[in-house]
Amino acid sequence: RDLEAFLIKRSIEGRTVRVASSGAEITGPDLEKALQRMITQQKLLQTVERAKAQAAERRARNDEATTRFGPFLDTVVVPLVRQVAQALRAESHLLFNVFTPSGSVRLMSERNAEDFIELFLDTTGTEPRVVGRTRRSRGSRVLESEEALGAPGALSEEDVLAFLLRALEGFVER
Repeated sequence: RDLEAFLIKRSIEGRTVRVASSGAEITGPDLEKALQRMITQQKLLQTVERAKAQAAERRARNDEATTRFGPFLDTVVVPLVRQVAQALRAESHLLFNVFTPSGSVRLMSERNAEDFIELFLDTTGTEPRVVGRTRRSRGSRVLESEEALGAPGALSEEDVLAFLLRALEGFVER
């Protein structure tokens, strides 16, 4: 910033600028202020352009991740969660229902709708990722946790099963 101010002062020494539209002449401190305003505006425009480019890149990454996650969710995750729910029901351990809201799957307790295990695609960060969320209540306490499982294209059925088994431990230990 100091270097910028120094360069501006040096560049305006002994100079006069005539404004074409009004014919007014600008010199000295007024010229310095005008140059600083122009530099500030240029930096602002560069920041806006950079933010637009980053947003476009993020949207493209998120679209690609959604395209990858959708089929994996439908063909691997949802059937696996249904299998886990059926196994728990058959063993009379815990009664869970499976819900498939758009772009996610939720294994929800029949006893308390606030107790669930959920897998979804999180596109709010810099990189899209599949997240496992667990919520369970113990009396008046609510225990909630989130775990990043990985990138949508990098997950396997074993990764999902490992998360589900870890998450179910909290429900079984009651």
